[in-house]
Amino acid sequence: MDSIALQNLRQALQRRWGDRLRVDEPMAEHTSYRIGGPADLYIVAESVDELTQMVELAAAHDVPLFVLGRGTNVLVADAGIRGLVIELRAERVRYFTRDGEAMLWAEAGANLRDIARESVARGLAGLEWAVGIPGSVGGAVVGNAGAFGGYMSDIVRRLTILEASGAREISAAEAGFGYRVSRFKGASSSGGRKEIILAAEMVLRPESKAALEERVAEYTRRREERQPKEPSAGSVFKRTEQYPAGFLIDQAGLKGTRRGQAMISPKHGNFIINLGGARAADVKALIELAQETVWREFGERLELEIELIGEWS
Repeated sequence: MDSIALQNLRQALQRRWGDRLRVDEPMAEHTSYRIGGPADLYIVAESVDELTQMVELAAAHDVPLFVLGRGTNVLVADAGIRGLVIELRAERVRYFTRDGEAMLWAEAGANLRDIARESVARGLAGLEWAVGIPGSVGGAVVGNAGAFGGYMSDIVRRLTILEASGAREISAAEAGFGYRVSRFKGASSSGGRKEIILAAEMVLRPESKAALEERVAEYTRRREERQPKEPSAGSVFKRTEQYPAGFLIDQAGLKGTRRGQAMISPKHGNFIINLGGARAADVKALIELAQETVWREFGERLELEIELIGEWS
């Protein structure tokens, strides 16, 4: 990319936010995988207003950008990310009632686990499946996160998004929700999202707090039994039309397979874990091995659930 444009953007960001801007920031420090090369420029937006200003500056200097949530569903290339990475930490949350319905409004940087716990504590159902899921509200919307039969698309009523012309609201029907997908997913790998999620409005329903806590305890038990504790990005592949991806990987005899310090988890075939010091190339090699082997053995195509971000050769 244009080094002069990047340098000009760097100076503009430093004038406004000083040493909050980081140069050549290792993305391994900002992803759940603990993997990823440097971002040319990296800055945290503490509010939607700051985010908007940063996006405008990047556009004015024609520098690509990527908006990061909590870094839980991405694999960043070893070569890093060109342009500007903005980590969104706008995390205001508001509960209210409208037309007799229990509503939750949350900014995109809000911690999904935290608002799930708070909703349970208030005796509100709809998000209890997310108590054990790391990540941000915005990231959960992008990938239509879900577990134990619940999905973001079940509860999202409307979204506030930022596009070139400014902020506007869209309905859930306009979000393009599908299995582990929305209209926002994938654009980041081709030069930055053209639309950025700022906030989500969700509808919940009253339910016994005791019943919700019992459900959460069961979900937590099942998650701890099945999922590895080593650094990962969660489930790597989507479920196929007929089978869970982990089942197919297990049947292919790939659990425990290593490439460098990356391993297909012996505990769950759909998790590729970082044993310490794994490179993105190691994880990608295991992704490709799983896809090739499952296709050869069973004629099933494994599609990625995680996003590959940055400069891949």
